[in-house]
Amino acid sequence: MRDVMPDFESGAGTGMGKTGPALSRRALLGQGVMLGASLALVPQFALAEVASWPGVTRYADNYVRTGKVAGAVAAMGVGQETLDVIARGRRTLQGGVIDGDSLFRIYSMTKPITGMAAMMLIDEGLLELDQPLAEILPKYAHMQVQRVADGSVSDLVPAERPITIRHLLTHTSGLGYSIVQQGPIKAAYVQAGLVPGRISRLPLAEMFGAGNTMLTLAQFADRLATMPLVYQPGTKWSYSVGLDLIGRVIEVVSGQSFDAFLQQRLFDPLGMTSTFFRVPQTEVGRLTTNYGVLGGVLLPLDPAGASVFLNEPAFPFGGSGLVSSPRDYDRFLRMLLGFGKFEGRRVMAESAVRIGTSNLLPDGISTVGTFATGGGFGAGGRVGLGREAGTFGWAGAAGTIAFADLKRGWRGGYYTQYMPASAYPIQKEFPEVAMKDALAALGVNA
Repeated sequence: MRDVMPDFESGAGTGMGKTGPALSRRALLGQGVMLGASLALVPQFALAEVASWPGVTRYADNYVRTGKVAGAVAAMGVGQETLDVIARGRRTLQGGVIDGDSLFRIYSMTKPITGMAAMMLIDEGLLELDQPLAEILPKYAHMQVQRVADGSVSDLVPAERPITIRHLLTHTSGLGYSIVQQGPIKAAYVQAGLVPGRISRLPLAEMFGAGNTMLTLAQFADRLATMPLVYQPGTKWSYSVGLDLIGRVIEVVSGQSFDAFLQQRLFDPLGMTSTFFRVPQTEVGRLTTNYGVLGGVLLPLDPAGASVFLNEPAFPFGGSGLVSSPRDYDRFLRMLLGFGKFEGRRVMAESAVRIGTSNLLPDGISTVGTFATGGGFGAGGRVGLGREAGTFGWAGAAGTIAFADLKRGWRGGYYTQYMPASAYPIQKEFPEVAMKDALAALGVNA
């Protein structure tokens, strides 16, 4: 493995100007989504250090050099070749080595993993892509839909069609999300404990739309079935708890707990020993601090040593629950690039990978204006179209993003920790920078 980790010196606080990115509750979303004064970390290195990834290197350096983030790691690779890790800054503003084995809250980057787990069961004939959800979870047999999205929770009409597994995987089920919806339906979700995610133990987390649930995964699924849908199934792309519900589907169909299924079928075969729903105490020294961006200043939102991810979650959140390292998540991406094979061993069927990374959106649905704008959607991740054809991946709520280009044969990821994700345009810019470097490395014209 090639880690490029120059030494840094701590400089004076940058201040980042008198005004900073606006704080928005709605910004805490899976397109991916910092809280003391930020310190400028001045890198002592030459940008030519990583000749294969010059744009990515400059990009990672810039965010740390200007004090926008405490640290950042870019993880890039071609085919099944050795991973190039470009690390800048520190795990926290106070220090700590950051590298390819540092632990990051990947939040919604959990969704493609959950999606591929479902594709395994589909390939094995235990589940069908267009199977009605009610055949597995009968409480979803007679769903009601808001007449006006985010409007009254009592002015409802019957669902015109059943929710299917395809709908859950592609955010077209009509289900809501407490971090997306507004008005009475949002309040109903929060009151019912349908908040499948964790941010912090600190009261400050409330500014970022944080909530807590004490439900088990089975209770979550049952209670969710009593909520009205926001949209008619199969009619609109709307970010939802669909992948969390898929976790319960996997439990029922496989006969295993969701986390046990992931461990046995994906994490163990891939050697993903640094991917957790709960970070063990023995690994706290690798955990980064998550920051909130407030008026251009970084304030500790979820400090590494007191992170909420050191606690056992209410249940394994299939949509947002994982902590992982750049090197670990890259093993998952390598498996996708190998169409299911990893280091000579078949982990998934080739057909399952090809279908799961293809555009599974129901006919007529567009993602324009959404977090997946301009792309298709597969099993829990955005599918590139046009010039981006062949790419598959997703971003996380604390500034992470990773994807694999199955057409050209490369993979990339960017890992930092701040909220809300909309504070900086990382999740839009990084894929463009990475693609340019990758095509140059491969000798392919843009």
